[in-house]
Amino acid sequence: MIHVLTPAQMRAADAQACAAVGADTLMHAAGGSIAAYVRGFAPAGRIVAFAGPGNNGGDAFAALAQLDPRYERIIYSARPRDAAAGIDVRPLPETFDEARKALDGATLALDGLFGIGSRLPLEPRYEGCVRALDRDLVPVLAIDIPSGIDAETGGVPGPCVRASATLAIAALKSGMLLEPAREACGELWLAPIGVDDATLAAHGGTFAAIDDGEFLALLPQRAASADKRSAGSPLVIAGSEQFPGAAVLCARGAARAGAGYVTIATPQTAAPALRAHLVEQVVVTVGEGPIAEVAADLLDVATHNGAVAIGPGLALDARTGEIVRAVVERCALPMVLDASALFHIGKHLDLLRGKPVVLTPHAGEFARLSGLGTIAPGERVPRLREFVERTGVTTLLKGPDTLIYDGAVMHVNGSGTSALATAGSGDVLTGIIATLLAQGLAPVDAARTGAYWHGLAGQWCARERPRGVIAGDVPEALGATLRSRSSPSSGLRRVFV
Repeated sequence: MIHVLTPAQMRAADAQACAAVGADTLMHAAGGSIAAYVRGFAPAGRIVAFAGPGNNGGDAFAALAQLDPRYERIIYSARPRDAAAGIDVRPLPETFDEARKALDGATLALDGLFGIGSRLPLEPRYEGCVRALDRDLVPVLAIDIPSGIDAETGGVPGPCVRASATLAIAALKSGMLLEPAREACGELWLAPIGVDDATLAAHGGTFAAIDDGEFLALLPQRAASADKRSAGSPLVIAGSEQFPGAAVLCARGAARAGAGYVTIATPQTAAPALRAHLVEQVVVTVGEGPIAEVAADLLDVATHNGAVAIGPGLALDARTGEIVRAVVERCALPMVLDASALFHIGKHLDLLRGKPVVLTPHAGEFARLSGLGTIAPGERVPRLREFVERTGVTTLLKGPDTLIYDGAVMHVNGSGTSALATAGSGDVLTGIIATLLAQGLAPVDAARTGAYWHGLAGQWCARERPRGVIAGDVPEALGATLRSRSSPSSGLRRVFV
């Protein structure tokens, strides 16, 4: 697993680790990890570091000390420090032009200005250096966290470093997983430096992020004796004459996530389109009789299923809403509600209390669902926390920094990609989660596993097709993402790209 700590939690964990092994030992280990990244980036060249007055500056000095003479090592420091032989130490530039000139010819620049304890916005005298450390001007590795971002909230209250990559030291910080700071981090790597798991676990627990190992451990494995029903049999209540494609995408997401038997219940007017596009999945029609009778029929179909997905492409009329609410009220199976189902259930959230349910709104849907309007910048975490604690319903809030909360731990998904910013990708996610629920995962585990897998598939699609990824590509990539995922021998772990 990946530990995610707030700045206060990290300071407490760091203090405990320093007492146990010594601050110099930890700084040397951090420097070794940074040096390992540098060697992986380029076998030689000019490495220029900007070092602030605190521990991040110390880490920069420790890193350059562990690089051999193949590298030209120049460090601009905010205060005088002793340096290893071969390192050229100079005063920190005072203006943008001076900082830009200092970085000319750099193979890689290190941002060692400020870490998790900095006061924001940064003092004006550092603004020139921060603006010069821009990945569009020179490749930049941020040490622990890009200078100028809020390590807890992800806020950017003033100028910040825009890094090519960030090497988080010991643990991830919650803010680096959240927008807009997440974008400023570039590729995110994690460097274990000897702070043991027990210490990090003892001080963390507010946030969490899944990694490849935990994802594969959570992913249900099909038993050798499985039949098509026991392999996973979600019921998808979705589609309309206007939006049949949403149901198709949801069904394909469910099937490619490993379901052995997918059933789609859809209005008669949508059924021909679904049957034209779905060969392996079973399409049944929603009747036109009284509401109670239609709901009873759907619940009867559901007796053969392990979970229910409701919403993608459903109509927004009052009758459909009554059917959705009648099914939700009487259904005891795990459910995932998305899209139109969120519209129909928004003022009836009491129907969900105590049920094994996942809601999957995007920001616009959440604004209506929560009853508190548009989410202000930096408010995603507290708004989601308030909503789940008020309603008792596990909720996945979509976005580049997708959040999953069940009232205990705030899970931040690290696999998101802009390739998924395409119509219908959320319908695929709903299908994936429905299958994982049908295969026995708890709602929060189905949501965080599904979000991570969905993101990995999006990344895969983006590599195969750098432009023009569509939602229909994503289900087809789910299996490919399960191939071996190697880690560099240096011990560094890449969290996201």
